[in-house]
Amino acid sequence: MDEFAHGATDFSAPSMTEGIAQVVKIEGRAAWLVPEQGSSCGSCASADACGSKGIGTTASRLDSRRFRIDNNANLAVGERVVFGIRDNVLLKASITAYALPLAILLLAGSLAQWKFGSDLITMAAMVAGLVIGLVISRMAAGYLQTRGDLAPQFLRRARPGETCSS
Repeated sequence: MDEFAHGATDFSAPSMTEGIAQVVKIEGRAAWLVPEQGSSCGSCASADACGSKGIGTTASRLDSRRFRIDNNANLAVGERVVFGIRDNVLLKASITAYALPLAILLLAGSLAQWKFGSDLITMAAMVAGLVIGLVISRMAAGYLQTRGDLAPQFLRRARPGETCSS
């Protein structure tokens, strides 16, 4: 029975996707990090979209990937750390950024088509629905950010030679 308990997954804690980053700046109680590129970065089908290769200098691409965490562990510039992002963060962010505005756009267009039956009014309602959806999406993203749901979390200092795959 004890063997099962030690090998079982702990479902009470949210699972996290981990990454390694380097501290590049300290501002008060905040640390700015730049994620390290893995050995496979730049060779996947999404490389152009994530910023691992493309137009611009390496410095400008890295600067655009910087992110902030609370510096409760007294990190110093140059340190390598392991950070984590809860697995459901991507789903929450995608729903907020894409599904919500699209749903409101389609709802506004459907209601306008049903009520008025005019293509011009339907198009105008869809544009208005998109604008309203984007405003609501922005407010929802701000709420999630304020709650800390979208923020990466410091997990530990990285061991020497530790990579994302080890």
